[in-house]
Amino acid sequence: MQGMTMTQKILAAHAGLASVEAGQLISAQLDIVLGNDITTPVAVNEFEKAGFDQVFDPDRVAIVLDHFVPNKDIKAAEQSKQCRTFACSHCISHFYDVGKMGIEHALLPEQGVVTAGDCIIGADSHTCTYGALGAFSTGVGSTDMAAGMATGKAWFKVPSAIRFRLSGKLPANCSGKDVILTIIGKIGVDGALYKSMEFTGEGVSSLSMDDRLCICNMAIEAGAKNGIFPVDDVTKVYLQGRSEREPVIYAADEDAEYEQTIDIDLSAIVPTVSCPHLPENTRAAAELSDIRIDQVVIGSCTNGRMEDMETAYRILKGKKVAEGVRCIIIPATMQILKECIERGYVSTFIDAGAVVSTPTCGPCLGGYMGILAAGERCIATTNRNFVGRMGHVDSEVYLANPATAAASAITGYITDPKEA
Repeated sequence: MQGMTMTQKILAAHAGLASVEAGQLISAQLDIVLGNDITTPVAVNEFEKAGFDQVFDPDRVAIVLDHFVPNKDIKAAEQSKQCRTFACSHCISHFYDVGKMGIEHALLPEQGVVTAGDCIIGADSHTCTYGALGAFSTGVGSTDMAAGMATGKAWFKVPSAIRFRLSGKLPANCSGKDVILTIIGKIGVDGALYKSMEFTGEGVSSLSMDDRLCICNMAIEAGAKNGIFPVDDVTKVYLQGRSEREPVIYAADEDAEYEQTIDIDLSAIVPTVSCPHLPENTRAAAELSDIRIDQVVIGSCTNGRMEDMETAYRILKGKKVAEGVRCIIIPATMQILKECIERGYVSTFIDAGAVVSTPTCGPCLGGYMGILAAGERCIATTNRNFVGRMGHVDSEVYLANPATAAASAITGYITDPKEA
């Protein structure tokens, strides 16, 4: 019998099978079903249209209001109200609204809602974030979310895998964002289409949990079904005292089959920027110093975590945002925002000329809190830079790590952090 990858082992266990192989169709039990304020209303409509009257487990459904909350307009308010009504009527225990909400993919790991060994679906493409914890997690449509909420199951085609063998250690001013941008630049936005991106090698141990969450978050930008890291001491420390359920640890078999193996030397990574209008269009930040910017966004489900706030603070402390540049900083959860206040980061950000927001996805998807006009350029720590992603179709979005974004805010041009 052919050995299994880490992803395949999790899927086999949740399908009640001794083994699975790439391409096999399975029905798997779900540990968590996730939705947000945009996708949940659609799922609720389908749930009710199908005649379902209860969720499979009110403790295994999570609804996070994060895209347009606090509500930006009447439509957003109506969508949020529908989520609140459904969560109340079905006694959903993991319902996060104003005051305790956060960006879903930062909030669920922080709160221990997801853990190692889980099988998770979410009606949001960046649900693949939780692979950083050693879970199988993937984004689905709202109809699949509705079925998942009702039955606690989902159909999957077992993915084949690409192994990314990491070595070395990241240089200063580089983070997980540079790792995943470098990989996407190498393999393209469809380079891992419906495959599992499995990260291995001695370099894994040098990556923080925030780095890993960022890397898995953007696995979808390479077309992947999921991204996943092995459970090591870093993972165990993060999960200890946090996970609601006992973590279950899976490891790939020695003879697991991978479509290919790609070696990545972390020590060779440089601050990397993804230029418009695809994440694969990557260049070194140092090569883009002639590009003037109008806006900087530091936040999102990709880079709004505590290490990202620490990086922004380190670079902005005692400096000023360039004249004519709007710098928007969005801690990803209320807990992170509170810690930024307690550490004095928020005062530093304001003194530098930045604005600080409550947690929201807002500008990342062109929703609110930072829409771009025609001809404007933004450097952002977000995950997508498609045409019109952050506003007008004639605007441009450049993706970067928090150090590069903060350095660029000071100079007004895309800037390698070591030059700031």
